[in-house]
Amino acid sequence: MAAPSASRAAYLLLTATALFWGGNAVAGKLAVGHIPPMTLTAVRWTMAFVVILAIGFPHLKKEWPRARRSLPVMLALGAAGFSLFNLALYSALQHTSAINVTIEQSGMPMVIFIANFALFGMRVGPVQVFGFLLSLVGVAVTASGGDLARLAALDINRGDAIMLIAILAYGGYTVALRYKPAVNWQTLMVVMSFSAMVTSWPFAVWEQLSRGGVMPDMTGFAVAAYTAIFPSILSQVFYMRGVELIGPNRASLFINMVPVFGTLLAIAILGERFHPYHAIALALVIGGIWLSERSAGRTSKSGR
Repeated sequence: MAAPSASRAAYLLLTATALFWGGNAVAGKLAVGHIPPMTLTAVRWTMAFVVILAIGFPHLKKEWPRARRSLPVMLALGAAGFSLFNLALYSALQHTSAINVTIEQSGMPMVIFIANFALFGMRVGPVQVFGFLLSLVGVAVTASGGDLARLAALDINRGDAIMLIAILAYGGYTVALRYKPAVNWQTLMVVMSFSAMVTSWPFAVWEQLSRGGVMPDMTGFAVAAYTAIFPSILSQVFYMRGVELIGPNRASLFINMVPVFGTLLAIAILGERFHPYHAIALALVIGGIWLSERSAGRTSKSGR
């Protein structure tokens, strides 16, 4: 059971994480026409790796014998959670809106709940399940453009379909965080950001060759710099610490705050239109996180 002070710290860290991730979707949309999506991912993680290596090299050097034994785990985490997730997210934003992408990220808790139950037998209370289902309906409303009949006909925007890959990648990453080694966060971030950089560059090279060499402009590099500092470094560190403090199931529910921040930022910065079905979807995902977190808190207090 997490102590009240630990829970409060986790709430603050995870809320900041959601804000940075909401900004990530907006940044990805701003990047359209200025830097291709796979190139953005590669440049982003190259910048992030240089920064975190400069900060964390002393820890990496000190902990290298222990870190070396867990290299496959850390490299896999970086490839899935850092590289594959963003490759899919930025590609999705070529075909759909930032509002849609941020709301659809609320589907991640479904992957996390199911994987934790199937692999580790982690219990989920009925109220948590109901809260999760509310959020899932919100995602469905968004992906279908407010017309659920489109889901039955599989008539979904290409970008919304690509987001499914991103959701699966980050959901799997969150569940697998339990296997990360007990090393300093700086050591962990150096190795994982290196993995993200290495695994994203082949996609970027393929993208450049297939598109005839679409080079980033200054706006593209500015977007890459923002994503390198906030979504790449700060949000990942905050999220990992939040998972440590309150567990993956409860921490993952804060992903449902991403659409709130992402929607507000998309309207303010991108001028995207806010449709009535977006309001319904937001109400569903916010209600879902509130119900689930309230139920989880009561369960923790009762010791069950």
